[in-house]
Amino acid sequence: MARGKVTIQDIADALGISRNTASKALNGTEGLPEETRSKVIKKAIELKYKQFSLIEPDPVPPKSSRNIALLTENLPNTSHFGSALISGLEKRISAEGYNLSIHIIREIDQKALTLPNNFDVANVDGIICIELFNLAYSQLITSLAVPTIFIDCSAHICYPDFRADILLMENEHSTYQLTSKLIEGGYTTLGFIGDYNHCRSFNERWTGFNRALHEAGIRLNPDQCVLDKDDTFFAGPGWAEEKLTGMAELPSAFVCANDYIAVNFMKSLKNLGYSIPGQLVVCGFDNSPESSIIEPHLTTVHIYSIEMGVKAAEMLLSRIQTPEQPFQVSHIYTAPIIRESTPGII
Repeated sequence: MARGKVTIQDIADALGISRNTASKALNGTEGLPEETRSKVIKKAIELKYKQFSLIEPDPVPPKSSRNIALLTENLPNTSHFGSALISGLEKRISAEGYNLSIHIIREIDQKALTLPNNFDVANVDGIICIELFNLAYSQLITSLAVPTIFIDCSAHICYPDFRADILLMENEHSTYQLTSKLIEGGYTTLGFIGDYNHCRSFNERWTGFNRALHEAGIRLNPDQCVLDKDDTFFAGPGWAEEKLTGMAELPSAFVCANDYIAVNFMKSLKNLGYSIPGQLVVCGFDNSPESSIIEPHLTTVHIYSIEMGVKAAEMLLSRIQTPEQPFQVSHIYTAPIIRESTPGII
């Protein structure tokens, strides 16, 4: 072959195909097999045809790092559902030969929209995000174009615009069922405690609570709810008492966004002299160890944490293998558990 100007005919001759086929492949014409298109483009790069002359051929395919990065704002403790979730996740990816590295995302990283210093995006095959609810930071992670799954996510994510898979525990229906059972049991004034904008899970629980009220013809009374921002729930020990004493009248039942909130408000109610379940009832969500220790034992919702970890791993492994597949939003079944804090419901 002459070493002059490379033509489409040169590419066609080198591959033993027609000039017309080579032309269609280079021009992106539809209907051509991807295998043929790939061969033509590869040969165009090799022969340095026109715009392809600036691209260096890569004869060695990139090697997988066999590393999956877990990004989280807080390292889950033993009482948190996340610790069991990570156990199931790590077991599943280890079976496929992947290592799991954990990276803590500090508040300063989120505000500055910077990745942690020990995170090398070139050395990961996939990313798992747990308890990262900052929308702008979530979008930073998806912009890395690395296969990613979020386990729970920002309450403000719009699914069609979000370029990652999402896995949640089922929230809305379990909270709806619990709230409906309370109403059927004669508890007709109900308050919600929790920041429904904190994360998608809290938002879905808030939706389930309101749907049950709406279907029962009960008007929501915001004065009997505590909907402050989530970080205020970690304020001093007197904060919950102040919120409760500030209510002109307490509801007959509190539905809390999680067990941590429920247990803290139960303690505050007791400090104020209220009897549970004598004067009012409380339920939570998570089935944390504390829910079966506090007296009375707390009605809650069980999360299948280990199974969620396994499912998250499988979704991410599938994304790594087939990056072009449609993104998924999946929910794992949860189960309400009725205990002594809400008598009279089945």
